[in-house]
Amino acid sequence: MNEQELDVAYTALCHALGDVGPAQAERFLAMLCMGLLVRCERTQEVLPLIESVRDRCRD
Repeated sequence: MNEQELDVAYTALCHALGDVGPAQAERFLAMLCMGLLVRCERTQEVLPLIESVRDRCRD
């Protein structure tokens, strides 16, 4: 994705999160992540990203 496409996707994500509301945001994100994970061919593609995001979210 180029920068403009990423911006379009991020904006759509923000709107979708707003549409489902805070009560369903966690479920929405989990379902979205699973949908994106199944598109990857190997675990080596996603494990580093999972670890990176986890580390960034820890307080």
